[in-house]
Amino acid sequence: MSASRLTERPRVTGDPEWASRGACRDVDPETLFVVGAAQHKAKTICMGCPVRVDCLADALDSRAEFGVWGGMTERERRTLLRRRPDVGSWRTFLQTVQRSEEYAPSVAMRAR
Repeated sequence: MSASRLTERPRVTGDPEWASRGACRDVDPETLFVVGAAQHKAKTICMGCPVRVDCLADALDSRAEFGVWGGMTERERRTLLRRRPDVGSWRTFLQTVQRSEEYAPSVAMRAR
């Protein structure tokens, strides 16, 4: 894996078929529905996944109660949902953040 690949930010693709491209598509689903320390191992499957943010947005929007989704455990997702009760659609929210991050560097370059 190249250094640039390691520094790439995960992106919301908006692809409705995102699950078919997930890093976990060929993994036994039971691997992702574990408790305790095994969750940390399950989260490593998500780290290089090209659709990790789509997966996370879907889990947050559907309030998935169990399993590791988008690299977050159910406890981490609950915490995030409690901290941001104002977010109506996580997919839209994450796409907006993504667009603002894409726009910010070009604004900074023009300011020079």
